Amino acid sequence: MEERIDRIRQQLHTHSYKLTPQREATLRVLLEHEEDHLSAEDVYLLVKEKSPEIGLATVYRTLELMSELHILHKINFGDGVARYEFRNENAEHHHHHLICVMCGAVDEIHDDLLGEVEQSVSDKFHFHILDHRLSFHGVCHRCIDKVDINDITNVKTNIPS
Repeated sequence: MEERIDRIRQQLHTHSYKLTPQREATLRVLLEHEEDHLSAEDVYLLVKEKSPEIGLATVYRTLELMSELHILHKINFGDGVARYEFRNENAEHHHHHLICVMCGAVDEIHDDLLGEVEQSVSDKFHFHILDHRLSFHGVCHRCIDKVDINDITNVKTNIPS
């Protein structure tokens, strides 16, 4: 974690920002819960446990700054809630998500399965693609035994449009 904090400190310095104690506390919470796709409110509640003096507005400003500097991805799974996750420093593209419409779990796919599709879109539309994101909505392995597959159409109504 300390190496990651040091790299972020350098990224901030490059853009003439400092890693303030409030920013560091926010980043540490995100690092500790890296697999959880936390909302700003989730981050705030966890930061407040460790640093009660930090306000919600400070957490929001920190998350927005980290998104603008491409340290974090700001993502929305169709439910109107922005969530944050660290960008993979070594990945060419953002990873993809499996979103369970039953329990709300979000699992990640780290394989880039869209190389050919991306090339086809780029060629056909003469469009230089910088990144892509893909989300699959369905029933996760944890819930699949709890739902009658014959009644899966009822589950589809929970999929955000």
